[in-house]
Amino acid sequence: MSNTKKIVRLISIDDNAIDQMLIQRLVERSGLVDDFLSFLSAESALKYLESKDSPKVDIVLLDINMPLMDGFEFLEAAVYKLGDKFSKCLVVMLTTSLNAKDLERAENTGIVKEYINKPLTLNHLKELIDSYI
Repeated sequence: MSNTKKIVRLISIDDNAIDQMLIQRLVERSGLVDDFLSFLSAESALKYLESKDSPKVDIVLLDINMPLMDGFEFLEAAVYKLGDKFSKCLVVMLTTSLNAKDLERAENTGIVKEYINKPLTLNHLKELIDSYI
């Protein structure tokens, strides 16, 4: 991996505060991400992304199972409301779901590029950079 490649902005959407803390710790220690934002609800992430002055996001780490708005509902709303602005993001499902139907559904969205079982690792980050950045 080239040392010059970095993720400029990564957001994590997951209702589990412990998972968010672990992701943040990994991202900070990796030195591979310039700007990290975490959201404990899909609604708050969508509101952030809808803001007219929200900066470009390179990668979205998205949990599936969340209350009120799950990951798939978030995807539908983001594509509908944000169009190209959102579809240019690399969307990664980061989940504990081992349900084959969730994997199939993610693959069929046309926007989810990776499906990773938690926890996120340094190797996952490096592979995302090598493959997409």
